[in-house]
Amino acid sequence: MVMDMGQEGRQHTVELDYRLTRRDILRGVRFRERRRRLDLVRWAVMAMFLAFAGLIAIGPHPSAGSSITMILCAAGFWSLPHIQAHHAWRTIFWQGDYHTSVSEAGITTRTEYTTLMQRWSVFRGFRETRDHVVLLSRDRNNLLVEVLPKRGLSTPHDAERLSALLAEHLPRI
Repeated sequence: MVMDMGQEGRQHTVELDYRLTRRDILRGVRFRERRRRLDLVRWAVMAMFLAFAGLIAIGPHPSAGSSITMILCAAGFWSLPHIQAHHAWRTIFWQGDYHTSVSEAGITTRTEYTTLMQRWSVFRGFRETRDHVVLLSRDRNNLLVEVLPKRGLSTPHDAERLSALLAEHLPRI
């Protein structure tokens, strides 16, 4: 933990240094899907395509091409979170290493090319897993705002401080 002197006195700051991976982004995308219950919709659409493939295959005029098309559509729906995570990663990977500071004022993320300061009022809440912290936006159309991989913390004790600092400002979701 690094102690800074701010205008209001001492601020507790937790620092993270990391490089985002597809897996980090995928964790955030999957959490967003579960939160919005889109995973249920995705599974229902996959089941529908697989059922149609089965009906076409056992019907009076089986068509291998149509069955394969339905199976490929089901596979496409299954892979949507992976495609979204890959697309997001391709959009940001060039920024390189991230240095994120979580403080009483909010979250500041710096890369070689950008600096982004997000106040606590931007976030709706957070979810913590064993390896990540996912922060969600108040904007319902953009639930995924920030993924913080815990591997970026310098010590295991920083994870407890990060969790306490987030819980002080945001509800757990």
